[in-house]
Amino acid sequence: MREFSVPATAAVAPEENLTDMVWANAERFGNAVSFRRRVDGTWVDVTARDFAAQVLAVAKGLIAAGLERGDRIALVSKSRYEWSLIDFAIWSAGGVTVPVYETSSTEQVNWILSDSGAKAVFVETAEHRETVDSVVDRLPELRHVWQIDGPGDHGAAGAIDELTALGAQVSDEDAHTRRRDVTADEDATLVYTSGTTGRPKGCQLTHRNLLNEVRGDFAAFPQLMMAGNSLLCFLPLAHILMRAITLCCVYTRVTLGHTADVRNLVEDLGSFRPTFVVAVPRVFEKVYNGAKQKAHAEGKGKIFDAAEATAVAHSRARDEAGGAGLGLKIKHAVFDRLVYTKLRAALGGRCIAAVSGGAPLGERLAHFFRGVGVPVFEGYGLTETSAAACVNTENAFRVGTVGRPVAGQSIRISEDGEILIKGGVVFQSYWNNEAATREALEDGWFRTGDIGQLDEDGFLSITGRKKEIIVTAGGKNVSPAVLEDRIRAHPLISQCMVVGDAQPFIGALITIDPEFFPAWKEQNGKPADAEVADLLDDADLQRAIQDAVDDANLAVSKAESIKKFRILPVDFSEAGGEMTPSLKLRRSVVAQTYSGDIRAIYAK
Repeated sequence: MREFSVPATAAVAPEENLTDMVWANAERFGNAVSFRRRVDGTWVDVTARDFAAQVLAVAKGLIAAGLERGDRIALVSKSRYEWSLIDFAIWSAGGVTVPVYETSSTEQVNWILSDSGAKAVFVETAEHRETVDSVVDRLPELRHVWQIDGPGDHGAAGAIDELTALGAQVSDEDAHTRRRDVTADEDATLVYTSGTTGRPKGCQLTHRNLLNEVRGDFAAFPQLMMAGNSLLCFLPLAHILMRAITLCCVYTRVTLGHTADVRNLVEDLGSFRPTFVVAVPRVFEKVYNGAKQKAHAEGKGKIFDAAEATAVAHSRARDEAGGAGLGLKIKHAVFDRLVYTKLRAALGGRCIAAVSGGAPLGERLAHFFRGVGVPVFEGYGLTETSAAACVNTENAFRVGTVGRPVAGQSIRISEDGEILIKGGVVFQSYWNNEAATREALEDGWFRTGDIGQLDEDGFLSITGRKKEIIVTAGGKNVSPAVLEDRIRAHPLISQCMVVGDAQPFIGALITIDPEFFPAWKEQNGKPADAEVADLLDDADLQRAIQDAVDDANLAVSKAESIKKFRILPVDFSEAGGEMTPSLKLRRSVVAQTYSGDIRAIYAK
């Protein structure tokens, strides 16, 4: 199939904007708990009425500060309650939010603030403020810097109190007039794509784009997006996936919580007890690998392995005629009591499903989580599509795909296999970059740069990245994603980058997972203080990685198989420049940094 469309469920009216949901909730469901804030270790409820009042107070402060409709206002912070509060306040003042990852370098911050022409910026910490201060002389349009964490507070006052006081003289009526004047086709946010190469591009998303995404998500997940359900947000809100899902939660009155300290994630999940979670595949990989590692370390490895095989088999049987047989059902029920309930408890005990995006999840992992009772709805989208353009749902679920188009969207496969997307979620243009806009958009269709296939029922499968296709010296086209995804599924492996462009065969650079490495050393009799660099040529480590490579090679032809690999002494990281904030490989950086290792793969 070359094209598949899903009709929209509801149109966005010209006068609508994203702030409408805040006041609709406050007026109709004022006592409903919209957020739960973590204050001194305790979750504190914030009602819809309280949230609307706080949004209005900060918006009045922005108006009093002289910010005009359409002004860009940057936000540099981890995910926290104030992030959502400030986002809605900026929109209520008629502004445009420019999210910035709190891990961004000084040069990245300078580029985003400069290119966007930001008139103001919110920073979370004193360190963030120092970063902005170091480049402020290169930012002639920047007039205000507000710090969320002010001195002497509990990590929640500062900018909020300052703007609330500043806006006290602005009338509620004037503030609401400013808010209501914003129309659906005005910019809501300018999101800079992290980019695997070159400088980030500012993606212009309108209120209409994001409202279409919100309504599409609601149509896709009616069992999750219900008033009274809850979500703990731990991904960066600067990432479009988490941003869109939180907007949908506000729209549908799902209670939201935030945590940015992933070291305490299990504890926070246990105390918050979310109904569902949203994460990238690496999080699900770590949950699975951690559970497997713990079971083997406690001498329960055989039980876990049997439970895992049963979960996968039970999930696969659900997609077959007749479903699971009696014997498999009995085994599944036994392991549910012994193993699966403990895995669900690690997610808070109330989690009924999860949403995954940002990268491929992998079939085995998808079957495993569905088999333990937490189906992971894998989706696909980009910043340019306001997050999800396709997603698996409870009633339309096909493992190994990223689902069907979200309501109101169309997917087309071009002659060369590229995925094209059209619909209300597709962005308008790149900020100050007409050339890039012309290259990306043609007759309303967005060229994603990804390669994929549509099956006869409209389910989309991602098979590779157009710009990442490797052409060997023998002329064989190889998509690295197939190999990399399977290799990364091994608990001992953190990252993998396939190489081989213009080379006689395919090779790979592989890094070791620092969390799993200590357990592997203990199981294999290696010195506890040994670093990866000390064991690069160790026969047992080489054999373990070779097993993972051999398994990945089963998915491709002999000409596409990895013939040689190199284990690297350190893991790829955002700090090292090899990973983007959304955990995508910067291939050009890896290729340059580890050029010597790549040459060694092909040395005679």
